[in-house]
Amino acid sequence: MTDNITSVGGGSRPEAGVSALKGRTGAGAPAETRGRTTIADGVVAKIAGMAAREVPGIYNLGAGMARAFGAMRERVPGTGGGGAVTRGVKVEVGERQAAVDLDVVVEYGVSIVDVAGGVRTNVISAVERMTGLEVVEVNIAVDDVHLPDDEEGQNEPNEGRVR
Repeated sequence: MTDNITSVGGGSRPEAGVSALKGRTGAGAPAETRGRTTIADGVVAKIAGMAAREVPGIYNLGAGMARAFGAMRERVPGTGGGGAVTRGVKVEVGERQAAVDLDVVVEYGVSIVDVAGGVRTNVISAVERMTGLEVVEVNIAVDDVHLPDDEEGQNEPNEGRVR
């Protein structure tokens, strides 16, 4: 396929904004390439957040304050819990590439190096497979280690836990 990816906006890494897959047009072009598909930054962030949470050893995503505010926000009726998927995830989407920054909390006892490698592999695979964008980097900041007897962990929702 000969799709081109273009974006709106600009940034320091891959150009920030909404990416668009532009196809060839005309009667001679294959049907699947006729037209344009746009992919918003939020879509890439959701894919990356879900892929990161699938890796064993990841307890949750987001820095301490983001997790605390997110937990409070999820308990307030009518606010929705949709932000939980992208909490701790920042993406920059460019013409043909994307960069992902993740803030993670790992389980105590796991190899952080191994978990980070697994997260990178899973995030890159999911984003590239689902969007067609090349992921140029996945930066991981380990903000905390979840201890089995952590009181904070007993009050947090279990949706971010991977076992």
